[in-house]
Amino acid sequence: MEQSDADLVKLARGGDLAAFEALVTRHERTIYGLARRLTSSVEDGQDVTQEAFIAALKNLDLLKDGDAFGRWVTAIATRLALKTLRKRRGSASVSLDEKRGEDDSTEGYPHPRYVADWRAAPDELAMDADTRRHLDQAIMSLPPDHRAVFLLRDVEGLSVRETAEVLGISEANVKVRLLRARLALREKLTREFGDPRRRVEAGAHKGA
Repeated sequence: MEQSDADLVKLARGGDLAAFEALVTRHERTIYGLARRLTSSVEDGQDVTQEAFIAALKNLDLLKDGDAFGRWVTAIATRLALKTLRKRRGSASVSLDEKRGEDDSTEGYPHPRYVADWRAAPDELAMDADTRRHLDQAIMSLPPDHRAVFLLRDVEGLSVRETAEVLGISEANVKVRLLRARLALREKLTREFGDPRRRVEAGAHKGA
């Protein structure tokens, strides 16, 4: 029977490095995928993944719930990835704070400029490797603050509260940024997979 994360964490706390290696093996692919998408870099993604697990090992005694190991490392990796972005681009360009008042409001959402029915069902498209590549590119084209929220909520499955805690922003802020990210991704993917014969021009759908 496979050992749970809690069992492995308990063993690792007792000095069993093999148990910690098992935790790394279990979670490293997910953590790397998150780090690569957040940083838009294979090399930075690898560095962040390594640093995240090193930090987890050093601070393992701080984890209260061993079964939450995956979420905990996700939070560590997210903070490290955003730190990497700040170093690379300058802190102002990747700020996740709430100084921009419009983020707290549900007003002013951008209307999609391109609306069309998709040529195939989303679940069919999701099985295609080319579709996944386009999705990956679309996610990485999002502003860092929106990309982080989308990845944590819709990819990693963190709750609104957990996402807010990881990023140090309000829950309202999380909801607004998530909606904006979803709208942007919907439009980008519709440009790739929408049926041009059923396209609705900008503004034409507002009164529909």
